[in-house]
Amino acid sequence: MTYGKVVSSTGREPPNAFRWEKNRQLTKMEERVNAENSEEVMLLEENIRHLQAEVAKLQCQRQRYREQLTLHSSEPLQDALSLLCGHEPREGAAHMVLSGLREEVEELEKDLQWQSRMNGISLRSCTASTLQSSSTKSVQQMCVSGQCSELEFQVELELSEIKGGERPEKSISSLNVVMCASDLHDFSSFLSGVEESNDLLLFFRTLRTFSDRVDERRRAFQHFQAKYGRVACVPDGCNWSLLTLHHPDLPGCTFVVRWTVDVSKEGEVTAKLDLLTKIPDRALRLFPSRAIGGAGEAFHSLLRLLGPEAALEEVIRAVGLITD
Repeated sequence: MTYGKVVSSTGREPPNAFRWEKNRQLTKMEERVNAENSEEVMLLEENIRHLQAEVAKLQCQRQRYREQLTLHSSEPLQDALSLLCGHEPREGAAHMVLSGLREEVEELEKDLQWQSRMNGISLRSCTASTLQSSSTKSVQQMCVSGQCSELEFQVELELSEIKGGERPEKSISSLNVVMCASDLHDFSSFLSGVEESNDLLLFFRTLRTFSDRVDERRRAFQHFQAKYGRVACVPDGCNWSLLTLHHPDLPGCTFVVRWTVDVSKEGEVTAKLDLLTKIPDRALRLFPSRAIGGAGEAFHSLLRLLGPEAALEEVIRAVGLITD
């Protein structure tokens, strides 16, 4: 007896065969889904292992930091922390903490005074406020005011710190410098360049040199005013840049010494002196036959040989403003 495949009169497979094919397809789909789920589970397990390893590493670092803190902690430090937190320190520890803080402040004040004497710059105040703070970057707005000799200044800046490397990278932005002095027309172009380049170090380095040259000019003019008060004076509002020499016996006969302190954008400070003459025609007839038209050039020659103060002394004597 031969058994063949049973086919319905419509030529289609019977319902049992159809269900068997459907079950086979469902089985393949389940196998594929299970395979995909297995891969996801393996990936998830691997991520969990990485996280566990990272947690273990962080726990080891935390334990190491605790050991270092315990190793370097001392009773004075613990007492100071207790005092700051409002807790009662050990008996007599409060006095020791305050005494230690006073000594530390005194040492810092001595160091600040030494720094001020060395660089000629005295700082009066310094304030800082945090504009941005994150794990990768912090930005602080700072305001520093002080004085260099007779020149008062105020510096406003933003200090940015990029974290993440072996050493934090710090940079200055939005630099603004305010000088509290009226005789700064020779310094203003330099300040503009400093604010554009944010070069704070160049500002402080040049400020000291500029202040020294301005002090030198002021002391020289004060010396001549005190020594030759009848003929030497600084015009009002000229801020020690001009020294006027009046002839006591020849009205209208005037010699003007113009002493400027120029500062380049690179911070090079140069003192420049010029001698200007104002001689009425009637007074020219009273001078010796030798013309004084070349007084300016002669004064520059004296400057190169003798320096500012000695050259001015020679000018005062040469034109007969004083007699020995």
